[in-house]
Amino acid sequence: MKYQFITIEGNIGAGKTTLSHLLSKHYNARLILEEFDENPFLPKFYENPKQFAFPLELFFMAERFKQLKELLQQKDMFQSLTISDYLFTKCLLFAKVTLPDDEFRLYQRLFDIIHQQLVEPDLLIYLHAPVKKLQVNIRKRNRSYEQQIPDEYLFSIQETYTQYIRQHNIKTLFIDAANADFLGNPKHLEVIYEALEKDYENGQHYLSLP
Repeated sequence: MKYQFITIEGNIGAGKTTLSHLLSKHYNARLILEEFDENPFLPKFYENPKQFAFPLELFFMAERFKQLKELLQQKDMFQSLTISDYLFTKCLLFAKVTLPDDEFRLYQRLFDIIHQQLVEPDLLIYLHAPVKKLQVNIRKRNRSYEQQIPDEYLFSIQETYTQYIRQHNIKTLFIDAANADFLGNPKHLEVIYEALEKDYENGQHYLSLP
């Protein structure tokens, strides 16, 4: 394995956590999973986005920072592979979609202060799936507070992610996950295993699943 720290990202319902589990098992890697269920504002946000967007995003940022900071302080963290199912910058990307301009400017100031204390991943795996596929996955996992997420919100998140990746020239393995079945189709995982044997330059590198 050429990488020590890999992050898997994508829209809501793209399959980030599933793929993270499978890769960590295959490589015997340390696994960092986002603890989103502990955010008390999440159900409230989906019911009333305008009222609860700021406390939602602030809670997420604080918890993600605390989790990653604690792991970074552990001795010899990067001697073996670590896989995370979220990029810390997703705090800023979601906030850009959910917050009004004045609140976003305040949020960004707080983000900039703490972001510099964290290590960036060696490789970002981005799972790209059409909104129709995302909605199917969201219904399948059946979290009650997610069932009314509008397509427009998912489109906005998708566009914000792709713009960020392109603008910052991040070393990214961009996977077309429109037909991904990581649990049911071993060939999909084999393609990813083979792709992770390569050493990539900065920028986007596209991967299609059979």
